[in-house]
Parts: sequence; C-alpha cells; structure tokens
Amino acid sequence: MSDTIQANAATYRAPAMTSGSTSFWPTGWWRLMDYKIGIISLPIYAILVVLLGILTQQGQIKPDAPTMIAVLVLGGFTCAEIGRRLPILRNIGAAAIFATFIPSALVYYKLIPAPIEKSIIDFTKFTNFLYVYIAAIIVGSILGMDRNVLVKGFLKIFVPLGVGSIAAAAVGTAVGMMLGLGAYKTFFFIVVPIMAGGVGEGAIPLSIGYAAILGQPQGDFFAQVLPPVMLGSLTAILFSGTLNYVGKKYPHLTGNGRLQPPGDGALDLGATEQQEDSSSSSDINAIAAAGLTAIVLYLMGVMLFHLIGLPAPVAMLFLAVAAKLGSAVSPRLQSGGLVVYRFVRIGMTYPLLFAIGVSLTPWEKLMAAFTVANLVTIIATVFTLMATGAVIGRLMNMYPIEIAIVNACHSGQGGTGDVAILTAAERMELMPFAQIATRIGGAITVTAVLVLLRWIA
Repeated sequence: MSDTIQANAATYRAPAMTSGSTSFWPTGWWRLMDYKIGIISLPIYAILVVLLGILTQQGQIKPDAPTMIAVLVLGGFTCAEIGRRLPILRNIGAAAIFATFIPSALVYYKLIPAPIEKSIIDFTKFTNFLYVYIAAIIVGSILGMDRNVLVKGFLKIFVPLGVGSIAAAAVGTAVGMMLGLGAYKTFFFIVVPIMAGGVGEGAIPLSIGYAAILGQPQGDFFAQVLPPVMLGSLTAILFSGTLNYVGKKYPHLTGNGRLQPPGDGALDLGATEQQEDSSSSSDINAIAAAGLTAIVLYLMGVMLFHLIGLPAPVAMLFLAVAAKLGSAVSPRLQSGGLVVYRFVRIGMTYPLLFAIGVSLTPWEKLMAAFTVANLVTIIATVFTLMATGAVIGRLMNMYPIEIAIVNACHSGQGGTGDVAILTAAERMELMPFAQIATRIGGAITVTAVLVLLRWIA
C-alpha cells in the first residue's frame, strides 16, 4: 500500500517539475519569492513600497503596530541591504551603520515624509520597544549560555573594562592636548562623554552635574557632550565590524560570541545541541512562555529601579543570571528562550536601528563633532579602550576580540549603541556583558568624574 502511494506521488510530482523548469508559474514565481531584501521577499517588498506610498499620500500613516512594523521593516532592511552590498565596508559593519545613520540623515535633509517621521518617533517613544528587544536578547542569551562561562565571565569582565577605561582616559586626554584642545576640555567634554553610557544614562546626567557644579545652563553643556557620544559610538561600530572581519581571518582570537574557553566545566543543559538545532527541541508554547518570562524579568527590573534606583536593564540582567544559576527556569523554557533570542536578533535588529536613527540620532550633532582634532581624539580614546581590553583579556585567558567588543560598548550610545555595535560585530550573544560595560561602567564613570570636577572646580 505504501509503495503504491509513493509511486503515485512520484508520478504526480514529475510533471510539475518538468513544467516548472520551462514555465514561470509557479516555479519561477517561487524563485522570485525566495529572492529577499533582508528578510523581505522581493514581491512583498514591492507591495510594501506601493502600499506605504499610497497610505502616505492619503494621510493614513499612523503610529500603530501594524503600520510601524511595515515601515520599520522596510526602512531597516533596505538600509542594511545597501550596506551589505558595498565592497570592503560590508566587512566592517556597514549594514548596522547604514541602518542607523542613513535614516538620521534622511530626517535632517527632510527626505522622509513628515507623517512617517512623526509616527516613527511617537511609536518609538511610547511603545519603548527598545527595552523589549534588549529584554529578549539578554534573557535569551543568558538562558542559552554555558553556566561556568557565565559565572567566570561576569567576575572577570570588570578587569579589562576598568583597565581599558583608565588607559583610554589617559591616552585620549594626551592626544587632545597634543592637538591643542587642552587637558580640561579634552577630558571633561570629549573623553568622559564617550564612556559615560550613552545619552539618557550618560550625556544627560553628566550635563546636569556639570551645570550644577559650574553654575551654567545645562543645555549648553549638553550641546557640548552629545557630539562625542555620537561619534564615539560610530567609531566603536566601525572598529567592532573590523574585529568581526579579523576574527574570520584569525579564528584563534575569537570565541564567536563566547568570552572564554569552557575549560574543564561541562556544558550544562546540552547548550551546544540547543544552539545547533533549537527549533527541533522547542515547542510553540515554550517559545511563547520564554518571551513572557523575558517581559516579566524586565518588569521586575522596572520595579527594582523604583525601589533602589538600579537601572531596569541592569536589574533584569542580574535577575536573569540569578535564574540561570539557581536553575529556576526549566530546560524547556531555556530552549524556548534561545529561539526567542534568535527570532528577535534576526527579525527586529535592523528595524530597531532604523527607528533609533529617525528618533534618537540627531544628524547635526554627529556632524558637529567632525573636526580633525575631535575626530583624532575620539578615535584614539575608543581604540585604546578596545586594544587595552583585548590585551588584558588575552592575559586572563579570555578571547581578545570578544573583550575588545565588550569594551567598545562602553564607548557606545547606550542601549542603542550596544545594539548597533554587536550587530556590526555579529555577536549579539555578548549583550549581557555589553549592558554591564554600558550601564554600570557608564554610571561609575559619571559618578567619579562629577566627584573629581567638584573637587577641582
């Protein structure tokens, strides 16, 4: 009976394959559907362009989820695809750079229709989906991480981060002095903002502290510290993309997202098998439950922020680590968390970067930092931060490329910079450590510098 069914099936398929080789429908159409721009099928891409053009003309672009998903997916993957197709630049993170900074330039030069721009800004502001993304990335990557490497990594990451920060401050200030910027201006208004933790957690509290200590308007200081934040993040993206290329040429220098060799500790929960074929070991219920677990951990982080002042992403990070180490999450949910992580990384990264470029990346502030002296100082600061981290990491038996990339996040544009840097480096698995570098490293930098300024002012 089974032989008869198989024979009939073979007889049925043969004409379809023969006709498909000479006719457009359906084989040719399927081939066209399989041609993608980013993750978007080419015919769907064309339909999206036409639909959004018509909706824009009719004034029907709203900041609701379906419309904004279409807009951000179209814009993000279009910009990323341009970067991917550029010779040389595609090897050093051009996709992430283009997805972030092309929309910023388009906004500045009024090339994005005003209704679309306003809807993107409103959607990004009120949905706060940056933190949904970070929650999924952090929780998914931690749950899928080797337990021994996780513990050792968290304990050891502060050493290259701290030494790199001190070296970067010294070298950056010295370079600025040699270029005639002066030690005071270079240190407080170029070097420190780079490592302050971004805009919301870095530039803003830093400028408020400067205003309170020096008795001048906060807006004036904010205008001075913001350009180095933006350009420092761009430099970190370029360097991290370059390190990704170096890692492919010299694989012994990288763990491809792992901070250090596993050593003698066995991989718990069959992490290797989960990473190789997570889709076969996770059911839909587990994936959905893992996504909800990430949201719950983030909300617990928000609660801790209001209770003790610890930033919500950092609190969520520690909660996820505690859940992993305490075996509070079952292997089934951990497997589902890895699928959530992969889905968010592939499907949401470039749309998120596009939204960040439109709503949170002022092009004019970035351009304001493009003087020779500023540019050289910023490059020297970021390079020293990353290079020192790589050297110290190598001495501590950690992968130098991974440590350099984590240190790069210390010079990024906050959480948005972490996303862009790790996307360029193709190492989103490092997000938990990037958050330590950005949030905790930035908070320590701002606090220490304000204490220093009050002492010398």
